[in-house]
Amino acid sequence: MQTHEIKDDKLSLDATIEAVITTLKQKHPNITGHHLDIGSGTGNLIRRVSQEFRVESRALDYTDEFMELPHIQVDVVDLNDGRLPYPDHSFDLVTFTEVAEHLENYRAIVREIHRILKPGGVVVITTPNVLNMKSRMRFLTTGFWSMFGPLHVGETSIESTGGHITPIPYPYLAHALMNSGFSLPELSTDKMQFPSLYWFILLFIPIRIIAAMTWKKERNKYKTIDQFNAPIVREINTPAMLLGRSIVVIAMKPAEE
Repeated sequence: MQTHEIKDDKLSLDATIEAVITTLKQKHPNITGHHLDIGSGTGNLIRRVSQEFRVESRALDYTDEFMELPHIQVDVVDLNDGRLPYPDHSFDLVTFTEVAEHLENYRAIVREIHRILKPGGVVVITTPNVLNMKSRMRFLTTGFWSMFGPLHVGETSIESTGGHITPIPYPYLAHALMNSGFSLPELSTDKMQFPSLYWFILLFIPIRIIAAMTWKKERNKYKTIDQFNAPIVREINTPAMLLGRSIVVIAMKPAEE
């Protein structure tokens, strides 16, 4: 399942790739072993990972026609089938960048990633940030998040923005990871989305005040916030979330005792 816009010749978003590399260098600078890149496209992320880390990379996509690295063979898989063709505990690192929003059931793939990672293995996932201020205001006025819109019936260009069928707010991605057995994920963003800045300046304080009152009610009356999901909820209205273009989420499969 290729993730990027072929029509605009943007098979790899440089800022997103660099954010993945930065996150790995900060959180797991000594990672080694076997790496799987899901939605490999031209191989730009594989190229950057190989420059920074001592790993052996493998590629997976819905087609092999985009790959530009001659030494990399692409495993062609339909991710909507919900299965990855690898044995348990096969990889030390899985990257899953700008793919989940194209899938009918990204949670199935998150579970599969957990299965194929070795204990102590790491996953990095990126997806459009539908909770930045630009996206929130677009949803308020149109009913569609940024990078998502009316879909053509029978759309076949799954690698384009028209193939964005599943908006994934960070709390739901974090829930999918933790329910699959991953540790509490850590969040960052790839770059500031400047159109969000105006709305951030105008609405940041009211949002924080209203949210604080809402979260108090959720905790005390509805019991929907607990010790496990409270750190996730706290991320919803941070400056990074309100301004970032894409979210970069890293999580670890706990090591076996």
